[in-house]
Amino acid sequence: MIRRPIAWLAGLGTAVPERVVTNAELESVLDTSDQWIVERTGIRQRHYAAPGQSVASLARDAAERALMNAGLTAKDIGAIILSTATPDRRLPSTACDLQALLGADNAAAFDISAACPGFVFSLTVAEGLIASEQAENVLVVGAEKLTTITDMQDRSTAILFGDGAGVAVLRRSRGGERGLLSTFIKSDGRLAELLYIPGGGADDPISEKVVRERSHYMKMAGREVFKHAVLTMAEACDEALRRAGVRAEEVDLLVPHQANIRIIEATAKHAHMPMDKVMVNVDRFGNTSSASIPLALDQAQAEGRIRPGSLVLLVAFGAGFTWGSALVRW
Repeated sequence: MIRRPIAWLAGLGTAVPERVVTNAELESVLDTSDQWIVERTGIRQRHYAAPGQSVASLARDAAERALMNAGLTAKDIGAIILSTATPDRRLPSTACDLQALLGADNAAAFDISAACPGFVFSLTVAEGLIASEQAENVLVVGAEKLTTITDMQDRSTAILFGDGAGVAVLRRSRGGERGLLSTFIKSDGRLAELLYIPGGGADDPISEKVVRERSHYMKMAGREVFKHAVLTMAEACDEALRRAGVRAEEVDLLVPHQANIRIIEATAKHAHMPMDKVMVNVDRFGNTSSASIPLALDQAQAEGRIRPGSLVLLVAFGAGFTWGSALVRW
């Protein structure tokens, strides 16, 4: 049975850097080609942040648009939850920097680290804050500068990632059926070394050795990641639907994490969703980790693929391994 929603998505906002990097540009610095990249990933371009453009500033631009679309001001926000794998600084949190930039004086602010499903994890946490009456309105943020942790000498990862930010305003539901109908989050730390950054943390701090070995950049076992991504996202789709008492054929749009077109197609097949009911924009932005789903949602809404009353299924996987899903009545 579908429960009455506790919280609903009242506004969306996104921001991406101006610089667009095409596959042709990468051809000049890597042993690759546009055809090779498109066939294996579906990516045609991605956005790179400018020098000095911070995660917090990208998040601010997206948050201001989300607040405007929700008809709220920064003073109305009770909490800011920011998911990122690329915080601007180790201390304080990027969420606190965002709070200062926005002037959100009434908000508690904190980061979470859940990699690509971070936006879904943040929605789940935000719903809990609203349910426990800690906040009436919450900013849910996914913001990344993945170019700072990508080894541009590694063809297998350099072609994949881009920068960007997406924000949703989550508000307490005042009745009706609009909002989060179910969420599902899960992790398996035993798979950590399939997608991770070996060096640069507290266990192996930045040093000449770490820089020389380039261990402060992402490492990925592509084939194994692909296999587990499809399995975990299929599980997450099934579980979100089961918890909400909804059948797959009732879903109007599947919005998966935009990692790779082959993963998206395999996930849609497992979820019994035709590709004409799947949102795909990996060709425009590449993999933007926790910013991926809000960027796709914002585009889907702008294109009229999501309307009031639409049933939207969000699903993602990422480093950790982490994975999760959410079913939303728009």
